Amino acid sequence: MDSSLTRGLYRDITDLAQDSPGWLQHLAELWTEAGLLLFGALFVVAWWRARVADARALAVAVLAPLATAVGYVVSESLKTVFDEERPCRTVEDAAASLVACPPTGDWSFPSNHASIAGAAAVALVLAWPRIAALVVPMALLMGFSRVFVGVHYPHDVAVGLVLGAVVAAVVMTGAARAVTGLATTVRAGTPGVFTRLAGPGPGPEARVRGSHRA
Repeated sequence: MDSSLTRGLYRDITDLAQDSPGWLQHLAELWTEAGLLLFGALFVVAWWRARVADARALAVAVLAPLATAVGYVVSESLKTVFDEERPCRTVEDAAASLVACPPTGDWSFPSNHASIAGAAAVALVLAWPRIAALVVPMALLMGFSRVFVGVHYPHDVAVGLVLGAVVAAVVMTGAARAVTGLATTVRAGTPGVFTRLAGPGPGPEARVRGSHRA
């Protein structure tokens, strides 16, 4: 990848980071990692909500973290192809990064954090559409924070976000039918740990309303 495409923008953003108040710098340093934990917590909440929903809703909620994991694997695989050095090591006259520069061999393109964030946002929107206004800005801010703290070029983040989003969408739509069937089978099976994890599904009133709509 030609890092010269966004090298100037990288300098501008890292200069902005250095001139920012200390509290904002610390917030960016925290968010660049803690955002991943918040996405993880939202996966758990989405699954918990889906336990009392229909089988397809449960399937999509279960697929969300799996699709995000696939997005990470694809991103990590691409890193071994491009071998782009981190900008905090190679961009001359750039402000010092706010966090430690990753070692050589932990390549820059694409951004794994951005890929995970993009995949998680799309997966959660498909599983729980009402939180789109929360998770999409979360993903964008996570991507920006990777440049702000100085460890990625802007193009690393942009490609990572799009890559993760596309991979998650493909996985979610491609596997939804099969996992829906599996969820239906698990719920109808012998009571055990898996049936408890799958939840009871919609109550009688919800099933009656659903049958009337059909």
